[in-house]
This record gives sequence, C-alpha cells and structure tokens, in this order.
Amino acid sequence: MSADGDERLIVGEGVPDAHWLCAPELAAVPEMGVERLMAGVARLVVLSPHPDDEVLGVGGLIASARCMGRPVQVLAATDGEACYPGEARWSPAELARVRRDELRQALDVLGDGIGIEHLRFPDGGLQAAQSALQARIAQCLRRGDLLLVPWRHDGHPDHEAAAQAGLAAALDAGCRCLEYPIWGWHWAAPETGRMPLARAMRLSMPPSLQARKREAIDAFASQLGTGTFDVEAPILPPWARVRFERSFEVLFA
Repeated sequence: MSADGDERLIVGEGVPDAHWLCAPELAAVPEMGVERLMAGVARLVVLSPHPDDEVLGVGGLIASARCMGRPVQVLAATDGEACYPGEARWSPAELARVRRDELRQALDVLGDGIGIEHLRFPDGGLQAAQSALQARIAQCLRRGDLLLVPWRHDGHPDHEAAAQAGLAAALDAGCRCLEYPIWGWHWAAPETGRMPLARAMRLSMPPSLQARKREAIDAFASQLGTGTFDVEAPILPPWARVRFERSFEVLFA
C-alpha cells in the first residue's frame, strides 16, 4: 500500500500494459523532443530510490543526454538490499553488492561516463530518513541541473519519500525538477484519472534506443530472476518489464 494508506495497491499483475497502450488518455499526452527538454540544461541528475528505477523510468533519456554530450549523474538513494526478505540465499549484504554492480553495468550500456553516487540510505527506510535524504540531494545539486525524481504519488513509500525529498532539494537549489512514474503504471488505470497525464510529456525513442534500454534492463538479473539464485517471485517478471520497454517514456512537469 502507498505511504498515505489509500488504495494504490501494488499487488498481482496490475493494469495490463496493453490496456495503457490503447488508452486515449495516454495517446493524448503531447510529444516533447529531447533537444527541447534539455535546452539550457547543464547536467541531468536522476534520483533513484532503488537500483533499476532510473533505467526503467528514464533509461532512454539518460542515453539521449549522453549522446548529446550532457553529463549525467545518478543518485542511488538505497542499494535495494531489502527486495527479497524471504530468500535466505539473498542476504541484504549480497543483494547490495550485486545491485550496485548491476547498476554500473546497466549505465555503461546507456553511455560512457555516467556518474553514480550511492547515498546508502536503508531500503524501505526513506520515509524515516526523508530530511537527511533531502540534505544529501541538495549537496549534490547545482544550478543548471535538471533533476528527475520518482512520481510523488507512485504508490511505493520509498518512491514517494524520494520524490518529496528531491522536489524540496531542487526548489532550494533553484533547479528544474520532473517526475517519472514506475509503480503508477501498475495500479493507476488510465480511465480513473489518477495519473496526472494533463501535466505529462512523452519522449519517443527510436528502435535503436529502445534496444539499448532493453539491454540495460537485462543487466538487472537479480530483479529479473535470472541472477545467481532463482527466486519464486522476481521483482521484474515479464508482465512488469514490458511497461518499460515501450517506444516512449513519460515525465510529469
């Protein structure tokens, strides 16, 4: 359940991606060219609650920014060490190590020289650490940055806490900030109007960029269930992964 206790439940397989792709509400989202989005941006900074969120949400934009010669910095709020609490073979320490390595591999696929700052806050503990997280993000920001954060109502407590911390830090630093949905695609059926598509923009990806993003997603073997140890319920089964392999990405202004 989400941080504020409403009905944004992350259970089952959620809203099928095919339902989203045929929705007129999503089709009506206006196109934003990457060149226009990045105009005047000195550096792209992506705040990720857990390693893989940045690639799933905006991997195409990250790759495009590097192709344009823009610096990219990823702020990994946690190492995602608590994703398999019931799996004895996946200890938190081992998961943290593996997920840091996977993130590095994925970003290397998207482009050379992408920086990573591991903030090392506890996975599942960002709500309690929100003030400290905001301070750390603020230390990493400078004028001219475009900060991307998870959607503030994404339905996962870590995502929402990261978003609030990032939005506040960006405001203090005088940086532009945009939001990217992850779990919102799971629970927010388009016809309900719960996803803020009225303030959304669509960034299209050519096939070559889609392929690069798919390759980057492949790096997260622990989440796909293709890693060292099998897991009964991987975080990114095929029905979830497909949401992030579309020909476009969505951001909220």
